[in-house]
Order: sequence, then C-alpha cells, then structure tokens
Amino acid sequence: MQAPDHSHIPSSTRPVLRLKPREGRRVRAGAPWVFSNEILLSPEHKALQPGSLVEVVGDDGRAFGTFCFNPKTLIALRRLDPDPRAVIDMAWFMMRLSRALAIREALYERPYYRLVHAEGDGLPGLVVDRFGDVLIVQITTAGMDALLPQLTDALRQLLAPAQIMLRGDAQARLLEGLKPEVRTLHGPDLSDRLVVEENGVRYRADLVHGQKTGWYFDQRDNRAFMAGLARERSVLDCYTYAGGFALLAAKGGAREVVAIDSSAPALALAEEAAVANGVAERCQFLKADAFEELDRLAAERERFEVVIADPPPFVRARKDLEAGAKAYRKLARAAAGVTASGGFLLLASCSHNISLERFAQECAIGIERAGREAALLRQAGAGPDHPAHPMLPETAYLKTLVYALS
Repeated sequence: MQAPDHSHIPSSTRPVLRLKPREGRRVRAGAPWVFSNEILLSPEHKALQPGSLVEVVGDDGRAFGTFCFNPKTLIALRRLDPDPRAVIDMAWFMMRLSRALAIREALYERPYYRLVHAEGDGLPGLVVDRFGDVLIVQITTAGMDALLPQLTDALRQLLAPAQIMLRGDAQARLLEGLKPEVRTLHGPDLSDRLVVEENGVRYRADLVHGQKTGWYFDQRDNRAFMAGLARERSVLDCYTYAGGFALLAAKGGAREVVAIDSSAPALALAEEAAVANGVAERCQFLKADAFEELDRLAAERERFEVVIADPPPFVRARKDLEAGAKAYRKLARAAAGVTASGGFLLLASCSHNISLERFAQECAIGIERAGREAALLRQAGAGPDHPAHPMLPETAYLKTLVYALS
C-alpha cells in the first residue's frame, strides 16, 4: 500500500518523532540518517505507512528537518530537507535536480552520466542515470517511492526527456517493503539496445534487463587511466560486463585484449560495440567464471601486461564481511599470478560494507601470496558524478587500487 501524500500538509500537522535522550549523535553532526533505536516510537508512529513525511526533533527541542519515515527498517529516518516546514512537491524536486544538473554540466560535455546519486545529491533512495534523452530511475526507499509522481513531473519539466524508465528491481527495495517493479514512466518503451558515449567510445547497454541501471558510470575515470597504461600492451579484463575497460583499452591502442564475463548477454553487447568501434580484431570475449579462467591461464603460464579485476560485490551485507574479504584476497592472488613482470594490476570493490583499509589489506596479502612485489600507483573511487555525502562514508562505496608489479 502506497504511503499517503503529505507533501502539501502544513508542517504543524505532520507527525513529530523525537530522539531519545543522548541519542542521535550522527544526525546532530549533520548526517541525514536516524536509526530506529535512536527514536521514541509510540504505537501511533509504528502504525504510520512506510514513506510518510515527518518532522524530527531532539530531546532538547532542536529541529532537524523534514524526513521520510519507515517504521519497519533499521534506517528509520532519511532527511529530505533541513527545513521542518519544507513542502516536498514538484518545485522542491526541481530545485534539487537543477542543482545536480548544474554540477554534471560543469563536469561533462555530453549528457551521459549519473544525474542523481542519492544522499550525495540530497535525494535519499534515488538514483537517476542519464543516457542522452533517456533517463533511468532507480528507487530503493519507501519515502522516495511515494514521491515518484512529483519526481517524474520535475524530470520531465527540467530535461524534456524522450523516455523515463523505472528500474525498481534492486534487492534493497525488499528491505523497505517495496515490490520489484520495472516500467515506463514517460514516453515509449525502451528497446534492448542503447548507445552509451563515454571517453570517446560508443558502448552498447541494455537499460531494461542489464545490471543495476544498465551501465556503470562510476568507473569512467578509472577506465581512462587504465587505457593510458594499456597502449601497445596485452590486457586481461575480468568481469568485463559490456566491455567497459576492455573496449577503451583497445580503442586506446592495446595490442590485444581478452575480456571475461559469465553473462552471455553482456558479452554480446561488448562484441557488438567492439565491431562498431573498429577494434574487434584485437578483442577476444570469453564466457567463463573469472576465478576458473584465472586458474587456467596461470596453469598455462599465460601472462598479460595489464590485468583488470572489477568484480560484483563480494560483501553484500555486514555478515558477509569475512567471507567476502577472503574472496578479494583470493582474487588479488589469482590476478597477480597472471600479471607480467613490469605489468599493471587494477583491483576494485563496489562493496560499501568493506572499508578501504580492509580491502587494501586483503589485496596486499593476495599479491604477496602470489610471490609478487607491488607498488601502489593509484587509489581512486567513483567519478565526480557519484558525489559522496560528507557525513556518510557508506556513500563512497567504490574502491579502486592500481599496482605496478615487479
């Protein structure tokens, strides 16, 4: 059942939630989240529909703003606006979206980027990726889901897109009590193929059935860095998906590129783009499990001068930390084992549940166990179209390390 629309109700009539005494340390410091164990909940509060708009105040009466509330989740409150009297309507979305758009237009000449990155852009539970005149919207919280009509109207007015599609199939929706949902919000239905322009390469993406929103803009800058290292060198790209690192390396002058992925549809997109970009003769695409293929290559003493390993998240939840850390260590060892002497190795993690320090430690151990010496050349995160909230380290999820191996 969808939450009632409180957008136009004066703030005095919105429910007020109070922090427990001596609780709310993070929100007092400026973080936009409040956890369920930090607030006083009456039976009336617990009966509110997920996504309801509420005001939050401290035990000292301090007002913290307008929040969306879900009584069934650990992160119970997510701040929309520091003003407790904020009206969350289309005009409010226009203001937030315009600010996000101005940042991206200062960063990129072409309209291919992440337009909204959740809390990093002051819009919790919302991701919007822009592919020219197509917008892909991903919503993971009940609060943002209840505001979808206002959001859609604002996107239409601001950008006049040809198509807007909701990819509401992320697992995080289940935690918020939301059902999976994929549908067109505006314009005709999308086809299975769309061109994505990035770093001078015209990729192919499936925005309807592909992973996440269909493309990963977050590695844009890291792809460019590795392409610079790949000139006239051999490249192995593990977990290539639709060829993000592989095709840019080939376009940048790599001598040969071998790209591995377990998804046949993703590899088909990569192969199609390789032909379109005129690099197919230097690219080989293999459907395989990355760990198994790395073992096979090592057994056959195959070596590559540039090796890239950008896997899906190994630590999807905190309970997975130790098993995931072990997997990153194993991957680092296997990837280092097929990197040529004097070569370069990129290792990445998109798991926000493992810290940079722990990830770097596991990578270092794995490389050492492969019998290799390494120098860390680059430590990077997502591109600037994925801004992190200064008080939420969780939003700086991507960790990318580049090593030179002796």
